[in-house]
Amino acid sequence: MNPSEQIDNLINTHPDWRGAALAKLRQSILAVDPEIVEEWKWMGAPVWELDGILVVGNIFKTKVKLGFMYGALIDDPDQLFNGELGGNQRRSVELSEGDEVDETALQNLIRSAIAYNQAKPKKTAKK
Repeated sequence: MNPSEQIDNLINTHPDWRGAALAKLRQSILAVDPEIVEEWKWMGAPVWELDGILVVGNIFKTKVKLGFMYGALIDDPDQLFNGELGGNQRRSVELSEGDEVDETALQNLIRSAIAYNQAKPKKTAKK
């Protein structure tokens, strides 16, 4: 299966609120930029990339989590980040049953993550 099919499968194997939440979040992420690529990494995690990792999705027993690889380094004016707040790199948006995410605010975070990735110096291979 390709990464998009694996993400479909993950969503379909969680027919409760968690699968529906991840499906909605995925749709919001992909709507930001047509260049965003879906990947499947680390033995079962959906990943969305553009010039590097933007966000990693996970479904847990009682929550759905979007982990932003460089969340501590981007602005969060709408204060969506509610997890991993103590670190100096990552931040996450964690949803419990019944939680709603402001789609515009989430898409603004994705845009900020894209801008951060595009501003980073490109790594070159060592010779």
